[in-house]
Amino acid sequence: MIKRHHLYYENVRSLLLMDVKILDGLPCGYVALNDSGTIQSINQPLVDRLGYTKDELHQKHFDVLLSPSARLFYQLYFFPMMRVQEKIEEMYISLLTNDGVELPVLLNANRKNKGDTFLNECIVIPMSKRNEFEDELIQARKDAEMAFEEKNKANEALEVKQRELLILLNKNKLYQEKIETELQLAKKIQEVSLTLPIHNEEISITTFYKPSSELSGDIFGIYNINDFQYGVIIIDVMGHGISSALVSLSLRSLFQTLISKGESVETVIKELDHYLNTLFENNSDIRHYATGIHLHINTEKREIEFINAGHPPVVIIDNEEINYLHSTSPPIGLLDDLEFKASKVSYTNTSRLFLYTDGITDLVPIKELSSVLKDCNDEQPAVLKNILSNLIQEKEKNFSESDDQSFMIIDLL
Repeated sequence: MIKRHHLYYENVRSLLLMDVKILDGLPCGYVALNDSGTIQSINQPLVDRLGYTKDELHQKHFDVLLSPSARLFYQLYFFPMMRVQEKIEEMYISLLTNDGVELPVLLNANRKNKGDTFLNECIVIPMSKRNEFEDELIQARKDAEMAFEEKNKANEALEVKQRELLILLNKNKLYQEKIETELQLAKKIQEVSLTLPIHNEEISITTFYKPSSELSGDIFGIYNINDFQYGVIIIDVMGHGISSALVSLSLRSLFQTLISKGESVETVIKELDHYLNTLFENNSDIRHYATGIHLHINTEKREIEFINAGHPPVVIIDNEEINYLHSTSPPIGLLDDLEFKASKVSYTNTSRLFLYTDGITDLVPIKELSSVLKDCNDEQPAVLKNILSNLIQEKEKNFSESDDQSFMIIDLL
């Protein structure tokens, strides 16, 4: 099946040199995008299948045809891969019809230099009627072969391009091997950037960290400000992978400096929010926001000052009673000029806090998680960590994909 798709794609590439009538006669979809994602050309079969007219889609952004989840996939994978590899083969994605129905398609694409700009030409094969398409693909090949007889010069040019493509593929293989090496190095850098746990007579902090891929959007920091003050922060940058990891590492450099200097909770969150808004102010298409919690723990006053910026609530077990530190403000990097106000709570002896990212509650609902924490409240932190990690691992068996996972167990002694 893959071979037949590949042959079809190579034959159709020559047809793209012909006029609009031939494109409109193809038994599959064709759309050409510029590097900004604007639709430059689209053929009639595709607009008919999607329930639009050509005028409705011409010069519109490709986002209008994508579901919210597909838009993120498109921004993070489609264009970066096109710029690096200059082609995409057999990418599965869903388009939205005019009436909001998702249409699964198989996408093949090729990036061409058109003078002062690049054009990303895509062949779109709806997968809902796969058997019917195979018959149409065979007929398309016959039609293409007839056209090739009259296009000898085009064939010669295609052979040259194929040889060039082979050279590029070999170069790309070497490039991918280099990228893999760099990713492994970046992963090690990210792991060592996480601060070490703290264990003393007043406080004990145990951590868990598991990225969903080579790199993670989760980051946390633990800082001993002075003899009785501690700063704890956990941040989850939108998405996961290289882009989220780069953002999280840049945030880490900032909050490490601020918290270590003893800056207030409001100042730390405000500066992180300002940094993200400034970072993406000139390119909203790649904007990243983050949820996070910053705690300032005073063991002398037995008091916790905190801001929860759109993050899942902290679970507190104090005297066998469960409470939560819920979100007190929107995520950072989402809106400009937000005001952040800290809240305070007191605690008694032997209180326990549980901080985590949503990769945990995607697998274990908060109600079930709270129950486990309460039942295991007398367990040592290391034992509780093993119980929770085993529970998460068991839950993951029912999911094809999972998000980055991080949590902290903080015992206030």
